[in-house]
Amino acid sequence: MNAIALSCITFVCVSGGALLAMFLPGHQLSTEDKDVVRLGTGLIGTIAALVLGLLIASAKSSYDTQSAQIRQLTANIIVLDNLLAQYGPEASANRNLLRRGVVLLVDRMWRENSSDSAKGAPFTATDASEAFYAKLQQLSPQNDAQRSLQARAIQISTDIAQTRLLLFAQASNSIPMPFLVVLIFWLTMIFASFGLFARPNAIVISSLLIFALSAAGAIYLILELGQPFAGLMEISSAPLRNALPPLGS
Repeated sequence: MNAIALSCITFVCVSGGALLAMFLPGHQLSTEDKDVVRLGTGLIGTIAALVLGLLIASAKSSYDTQSAQIRQLTANIIVLDNLLAQYGPEASANRNLLRRGVVLLVDRMWRENSSDSAKGAPFTATDASEAFYAKLQQLSPQNDAQRSLQARAIQISTDIAQTRLLLFAQASNSIPMPFLVVLIFWLTMIFASFGLFARPNAIVISSLLIFALSAAGAIYLILELGQPFAGLMEISSAPLRNALPPLGS
């Protein structure tokens, strides 16, 4: 289920709970009964606030980490191409393979990270990446400078592969649905307690709807940050896709 749909469900549940509670006889409760409800609501509210804060912080940290990994991947690819250019014309085939591989890499990364069905599939190396690495190993350096360049290129290729695998492993780090259901239930109970002791009027209803929208917005923010390769907060693929200019340009 996408972030917008789940946020809308949250808004309906939370606002609906608050509005329905207004029609319950909360004003007929004794002072002791009201205190019990308020204490219970305070406990749930504290737990929900802590959970929401931790989830937002965790989702933002994960988003920033993956964004930094994409930038590192882009930088490594540019450095790798520069090393191959310094190696000489013997590495032209490698540079061509690198350019084709980058396009395939971007398409695959954004596709498998935005598709639920692709997230469960095992990782397999592409033919382009295997061909590039094999071609890199087959280079025959003629002097110490070329040997050094080849060794550095192999090391950076390994770093790129490790970053790629990290991004693949992080693709399944989504929040479990039962966890979200419990969190939405807590929010619904909290807002129901708000409506229980409130008299229905335009100001109260408008305020509760705004508060419910804010709670739904928090859920939306958590879910959006948790899927950095899709949605409104998608990490742009343009820097990585356009990292290498065409040969001869």
